[in-house]
Amino acid sequence: MVQVKQYHLPPTPLIPNSPQPLLHYINLLPSPCPSLIHETLDRNAWATQWIYRYGATQPSHYHSRIHEAMVVLSGTATIRFGVADTSPDLHHNTWGSAKEDGGVELAAQPGDVFVIPAGVAHKTFDARPAASLSLLTPGEGRGIPGPEALVGIRRDGFTMMGAYPKNCGHWDFSVGGDDVGDFRASWDVPRPERDPFLGDSGEGVVGLWRATALPERRGTGAKL
Repeated sequence: MVQVKQYHLPPTPLIPNSPQPLLHYINLLPSPCPSLIHETLDRNAWATQWIYRYGATQPSHYHSRIHEAMVVLSGTATIRFGVADTSPDLHHNTWGSAKEDGGVELAAQPGDVFVIPAGVAHKTFDARPAASLSLLTPGEGRGIPGPEALVGIRRDGFTMMGAYPKNCGHWDFSVGGDDVGDFRASWDVPRPERDPFLGDSGEGVVGLWRATALPERRGTGAKL
């Protein structure tokens, strides 16, 4: 049985978040193999775009017009969802108080999958084993030339694989405040037709993300 946890993250003054829940599939892939993962994603109409090895921390950000699936391949880390950084100082906004109130921090381990609705902020930090940030796939992290690009990738830190619904473009990097006054554009991104790993099963996106009647916003702090 698939263990899926759902997290409903309301909008903040800086981050749209989403009416759809963040999904955390715990240990969905006990022996994550990039090439086999790519094949599964491809069958379910999701496109692999990158594998990154993460450093100690990164800026909080969101993808404003596209949903994202992230697969943990190796190592461990903490991922903060749902809030923006309020200072460019990475130490202060990671381990200090320079962040918005709210959100949720989740432990990420090999085999975990996160399906992140468009607009939901996320920030990976405290990655172990310690390593420097590096893109491990060819190009600029916006697509791979083919499954052969995933063969022989060395996973010597906390690494994740990212994928996005096909025919929906590439990810952007919004850090908070970018879309104030237009949060609905993220909220209205269509639900994928298939879950990246569970296909048309009701245990995943197909069953857990439903059509939602969105309220009119009343300023930047409107609630879903």
